[in-house]
Amino acid sequence: MKDSESLIKKTDVNLLKLKEKIVSLKKEINQIEQDLFPFEQSLRNAIADLLVEERELTILYKIQKKAKKEKRLAQKKKDKNDVATTGLKIVKKRALLSEDSNQKEKKRLYKEAMLYVHPDKFSLKENEQELATDITTKLIEIYKTGTLEELQAYHAHIFNGNTSITLNNVSIKSNVIDNNAYLKNQIIALERQLESLLSSHTYTVLTSYEKPMLFVNELVAYYDDRIFKLKKRTRTKK
Repeated sequence: MKDSESLIKKTDVNLLKLKEKIVSLKKEINQIEQDLFPFEQSLRNAIADLLVEERELTILYKIQKKAKKEKRLAQKKKDKNDVATTGLKIVKKRALLSEDSNQKEKKRLYKEAMLYVHPDKFSLKENEQELATDITTKLIEIYKTGTLEELQAYHAHIFNGNTSITLNNVSIKSNVIDNNAYLKNQIIALERQLESLLSSHTYTVLTSYEKPMLFVNELVAYYDDRIFKLKKRTRTKK
């Protein structure tokens, strides 16, 4: 009986320690995020136009690269007399909206959504890059060829949390043998999240630069160079 009571007491103590650890980690993460996230948003706002242009050129480069690859494959499969066709369908642009106000609203929604899902180098995790690229590709297509209503619907779809972009995407498996497995896995996930925040370049900038917003100059230089190179790669021969 005493052994049973001792085991229960020990289990309760371990459970309490795990819960305290979780509370402590969440508190530390929250404190860092309260400083870091507004700073990262300020950086995005400062280079918003560059982020959008870089994303558009990146998508264009991938489309052109895919088209060239498909054209080469088509030419190998068909006779020389056949007209090589690419599997890439060029979406015809729809007529521009007559009302200037509608066009301005489309631009506002597009830019807002683009900045929200943009797979920049200093916020999203690596495994989210491909998903964010797919979303921005669809966003660009709707902005260029769709109606205001279609863009409004996709904008709402993104901001209602339907894109599956999250900062923590750690699956936790239950363990029948260890009753505290869930809490232990939660601690592991929180420790990884904390380590990711502490090791991020923007956190280093925020905590080590005398004037952190001067980092904008470095970002501008980076994106200017990247945009210049992308323009050269996507330039079509006349």
